[in-house]
Amino acid sequence: MKRAASLVAFSLVALAVQAQETCERTKVAVLGAGVAGVTAAKSLSDNGIDDFLLVEYQDRIGGRMHDVGFGSRPDGYPYIVEAGANWVQGTVRDGGPENPIYTLAKKNLITTLFTDQDNTTYFDERGPADYDYAIREFQEAMEKVTIDAGSLLQHNIQDRSFRAGLRLQGWDPAKDDSYRQTAEWWLFDGEFVYTPSESSEVYTSVAENATFNYFSEENLFVYDQRGFATIVREEAAEFLAENDSRLRLSTQVTGVEYRKDSVTVWTNRGCIDADYAIMTFSLGVLQKDVVEFAPQLPSWKKSAIHSFELGTYTKIFMQFPWAFWDNAQYLIYADPETRGYYPEFQPLDLPGVLEGSGLMVATVVNDQSYRVEAQSFEETQAEVMEVLRNMYGPEIPDPTDLWYKRWTQTPWAYGSYSNWPPSTSMQAHQNLRANVGNLFFAGEATSQEFFGYLQGAYFEGKHVGEAIADCLHGTGNCTVTDDQQKYPVLTGVTPYNLYNDEHGWFVDTVS
Repeated sequence: MKRAASLVAFSLVALAVQAQETCERTKVAVLGAGVAGVTAAKSLSDNGIDDFLLVEYQDRIGGRMHDVGFGSRPDGYPYIVEAGANWVQGTVRDGGPENPIYTLAKKNLITTLFTDQDNTTYFDERGPADYDYAIREFQEAMEKVTIDAGSLLQHNIQDRSFRAGLRLQGWDPAKDDSYRQTAEWWLFDGEFVYTPSESSEVYTSVAENATFNYFSEENLFVYDQRGFATIVREEAAEFLAENDSRLRLSTQVTGVEYRKDSVTVWTNRGCIDADYAIMTFSLGVLQKDVVEFAPQLPSWKKSAIHSFELGTYTKIFMQFPWAFWDNAQYLIYADPETRGYYPEFQPLDLPGVLEGSGLMVATVVNDQSYRVEAQSFEETQAEVMEVLRNMYGPEIPDPTDLWYKRWTQTPWAYGSYSNWPPSTSMQAHQNLRANVGNLFFAGEATSQEFFGYLQGAYFEGKHVGEAIADCLHGTGNCTVTDDQQKYPVLTGVTPYNLYNDEHGWFVDTVS
């Protein structure tokens, strides 16, 4: 294995030597044109750096902000639905800081629906049911855990699973308590993709507080018929001309040779020599080793990449001949046997939203996502309709169309968004964030406080873009000894004084 790895590194280096005169030259290669990549490139442009290339695997800008055509409108054209990111999460408080995603949504007049989780109807296998009490109980327990998490962080006490935190607060539902299990799924798994057992108490609370306490508790569901990625496309249009040669779509990065003073990027279309490169690939892509690095990434970097998780959030889009459901934003189903089995339905055919569309979305995550991805649309439809007929009776119609994105099988993503597992320190995460040579990393997964959220990708892209612009202008700390902070040896818990700007912390997330 060691010999094979050495041969891979040697082959990349040999190719780089042979192609020194044929590689395209630029100051900065930005790898990936999602939120982080476009924001990084815009930060370069805003700071006077126009010599860059924006390299993207897909034939479009947006990354995991992925709008697609689905179903049929009365005029025969499809509706636009969001296979990926779908919400502006956290907006702004009176006089407080504003979520930059909200700023961009306002700037581009994005059409949204204020999310009202109280506007919910509950069901079980017998039809309508009432377990709002379980929702309230879990909300109270979760609030207590986030307060406890702040104490753990502030006093340098070891992290634990969110499940352990919940048990300490008296929340420990029986496995056959389908109502409380469903309440937990909806308010936890449905937000963070992973279960409380698989999630950090401290850092899950950090992400929750950073978004919903620092900005606001307001969530906006996007149903704009231009697509949510309009905000990214319009940002790119501010610094890219039409058919701009600096944007390289349908270009797959296959290898990266990084050094202390330059980077060579290998693609399916040739190679690029750059002073710096910014890699904004998803954590899933990094974990799959689909990009060859020369030299191999150091052990502290590889350990960080494989210590964090990328979950899958699957939205199953359906179009029905007519809307047979309640005028509620959420329809929650408690399966009597399997936690997370088609537990959430969102009607989009609601008064003032996409009236007359017949559209509805079902959501599953992780293990259920993997199962659904492995089967046909027809098999999934049969399962979904069995659940819906438990909820609404046997007379409801079959959908005329059904579709979902198979995120874990998508080679430019391999999942939806990241999660912070238990007992993983801030220093370990900083190693995920840190550069190697002149190769820098940015994305939602590298955000210390906003991982899993669009604003995390935005802040990280902006930070790295501005830092490299400073380097190129000679005003930043860009010598070998001034790399981003990293921790080759990880020991114990994170001292509270390390939660600072140098590690990407600017929000007070202690409840």
